Amino acid sequence: MRPRFHFICLFATAASLCGPPAALTQVASPPTVGPTMPSDIDPQSGFRLPLPKREDLDELGKPHYDRVAAPGASIAGLQGPSGIGLYSPKAAEHARALNRYLRFEAGFTPRVREIAILTTAREMDSQFEWAAHEPEALKAGVEARVIEVIKHRKPTAGLDETDATVIELGRQIFHDHKVAPETFAKAKTLFGPNKLVELVMLMGNYASTAALLIAVDMQLHPGQKPLLPMQ
Repeated sequence: MRPRFHFICLFATAASLCGPPAALTQVASPPTVGPTMPSDIDPQSGFRLPLPKREDLDELGKPHYDRVAAPGASIAGLQGPSGIGLYSPKAAEHARALNRYLRFEAGFTPRVREIAILTTAREMDSQFEWAAHEPEALKAGVEARVIEVIKHRKPTAGLDETDATVIELGRQIFHDHKVAPETFAKAKTLFGPNKLVELVMLMGNYASTAALLIAVDMQLHPGQKPLLPMQ
């Protein structure tokens, strides 16, 4: 088992895997997991806790439920971090705002954003995050060969300088637990100090979500195949 990155704010990103803000529309029903799941997995939520019902939530929780359950509100729907977040709607609302800023408002290109997220998912061995974001990376124009480098932990030699720097930064944070001076210097040159800090915050955001997914043993959606080799 590879060492895990212990992020202090375990619940800080229960809203990760969120999509762009969506208008309130008809609430979609969450999928039901398949028959071969571990015995402690709830068949509706896909994780180790039952999915809270809207009628059981308080006046803060009900509008939060409506926001996260609306079609298009997130990549994964309620069978994912948004469903877990129903156990703490107030924290989840803050988490959604932070995730939205880091993903869509901090000024990262979709390519940089998705490479950072995939690198984090790989180093955290987060099958669920990887399954959600490999398709997003392809949509953002990340070539299959770059995804393969991240997925199989191959050397970054020969990659675009920015791609390689983001990958090396993530690997050194989560695997080595020490960032080399030259890696930090290169990242600062490419992004500037402010964006470098926010890039690390983006990675930490998804590391926190991965920790939450691990704790509740979040399962892939029905029909999804594992895309990430466990190493």
